[in-house]
Amino acid sequence: MSEDFDRRQHRFSESRYFEDLAVGERFYIPSRTVTEANFAAFQTVSADNHPIHYDVEYCRERGHPGPLAHGFQVLCFTAAGAGTFAHVIGESLVAFIEQSSKFLKPVYPGDTLYPSLVVAALTPQRTTGVATIAVTVHNQKNELVLTGEQKYLLKKARSRITVQATALSSARNLFTASGSRLYT
Repeated sequence: MSEDFDRRQHRFSESRYFEDLAVGERFYIPSRTVTEANFAAFQTVSADNHPIHYDVEYCRERGHPGPLAHGFQVLCFTAAGAGTFAHVIGESLVAFIEQSSKFLKPVYPGDTLYPSLVVAALTPQRTTGVATIAVTVHNQKNELVLTGEQKYLLKKARSRITVQATALSSARNLFTASGSRLYT
């Protein structure tokens, strides 16, 4: 055991806060090849037992070469924790507040998926801000199979809020010293 080790320091770099993000910034998520085992595992977790997800003959009768991935299974590849975004925002994350998606093309066993997260909009609030993240998933044929949007409520940097509070306090003191009244 090393006396120099502190488990509280064993983490990614310091968290980035709302105002540290930039529209257009992209966050990496590794590509993944989905397998029949992934399909079976997701079917178990989701309890979705529609034959389009596991019955090869049912799928072929409907013009598909095999079972289709569950839409939410494809969506899971865009989870913030699947890539670097969750580590980048770290402790600034307050909540995952909204998600929408469109499933554009089927995903089959053996397809390789390439998810991507891009900051699409930043909406400041008083002590927090909402980061709108555009999500996409392409397959190995460069086809867009999913598009959507996720919104995260993030803290603003404490140091910046503290600076603003200090400036406001100084202004109050200045007005009070001059005999003026300041109403806030």
